[in-house]
Amino acid sequence: MLWFSSCSTIPRVPQSQLGYFQADSSGFPASIETQMPQVSKIQRDDILAIIVSSLNKESNEILNFANVNSLPVSVFSGGAGGGGSQPLGFPVDSAGYVAMPLVGTVQVAGLTLQKAEARIRTELEKSIKEPIVNVRFMNYKFSILGEVGNIGTYNLLDDRTTILEAIALAGDLSVFAKRDSIVVIRNTNGKREIGLVNLRDRSVFTSPYFYLRNGDIIYVEPNRNKVLPEVPYQIQPPPSLFFQRLPLVLSLISIVALFVTLFRK
Repeated sequence: MLWFSSCSTIPRVPQSQLGYFQADSSGFPASIETQMPQVSKIQRDDILAIIVSSLNKESNEILNFANVNSLPVSVFSGGAGGGGSQPLGFPVDSAGYVAMPLVGTVQVAGLTLQKAEARIRTELEKSIKEPIVNVRFMNYKFSILGEVGNIGTYNLLDDRTTILEAIALAGDLSVFAKRDSIVVIRNTNGKREIGLVNLRDRSVFTSPYFYLRNGDIIYVEPNRNKVLPEVPYQIQPPPSLFFQRLPLVLSLISIVALFVTLFRK
């Protein structure tokens, strides 16, 4: 009885806690206003992918060298995956300039990607005929951890990436995820800002954390239905021979005592 009382089972998660955007079905189709994403501007120490296309093949190869060639990436001992590589890109220096072949240095800090494309195109037109310029961030990323299928750090491709797309990229939430209070940690003006997102309500679409920003950290907390050990599990050494045989000896003693009691009667 004591052995059975020490066992515990994982309670079932109610179906009502697993839904998204809960609302009365009579309210469909619904029109919900969403906040527009904040347009990112180039900052110092950003790394840019600048791709140039023109009729001059040699110029294209020179300008796109940093986007094609890679640098080896070191992986610490115990890290997942092993070695890898990443494109060089064009780093923005501490003064806000990016150095490019054929044009020299171009001031890009404080500009949006579209304005940076226009400025670089203007400089290239001095030596290349009708260039096409495409600029993208290479160092923008977000991290997600907690009750998701695949925790990790992922590339943030543009300003329109939503928290729903981030969760889908991480393999969706587990059945034990707390869906009504997803934590988003954001760096705002040098301070850490912590916000909550409720995926069970339609208010998620009007949340300021619906669209992700560079460096966002998403934490999905487990709900109370998940049973976690109070102390870390440790591998215990096997019991000694005495303790292995002790239950058998006690059983034999009990049987003998039972027979003695019966025969005395």
